[in-house]
Amino acid sequence: MHAKDILIEGYGRIREEVHAVVDGLPADWLNARPAADANSVAWLVWHLTRVQDDHVADAFGLDQVWLARDWQKRFGLPLNRHDTGYGHSPAKVAEVRVDSGELLTGYYDAVHEQTLTALRQLTAKDLESVVDEGWDPPVTLGVRLVSVLSDDLQHAGQAAYVRGLIQSADS
Repeated sequence: MHAKDILIEGYGRIREEVHAVVDGLPADWLNARPAADANSVAWLVWHLTRVQDDHVADAFGLDQVWLARDWQKRFGLPLNRHDTGYGHSPAKVAEVRVDSGELLTGYYDAVHEQTLTALRQLTAKDLESVVDEGWDPPVTLGVRLVSVLSDDLQHAGQAAYVRGLIQSADS
């Protein structure tokens, strides 16, 4: 198995988890927060998708799906167009609300497709190329892709936990 195949498999797992968490949840559950300073399922899935969109687009020199395909307008959030949710305060988290799970999964699926298209074209040599010199050591494409994969899976797990809390509280 080649490295790109492992990455494709890993990013496929994110998609599976996003759909497992979001599918079938009504908007009030998607937007519910178990505590005033906690994240909602909607925020967690939006954030993990924004991070993947932002970081993969930057690493491959692509346009962000959020901006290029009007997802920013579809969500209609009162945030800066380049906001990914990094460092959001509880008040900012509260501003990320959705009307449906289909909005979240639609955006995720569009980002996922762009990610897969980029990953399918990878060579082993590409993974060694430096994509961010702002770190010591500089970040290679391979490291960036694993970092996004890890971050997204962690947030998908958090979203699943929040879903469980919300479901438990409702029963």
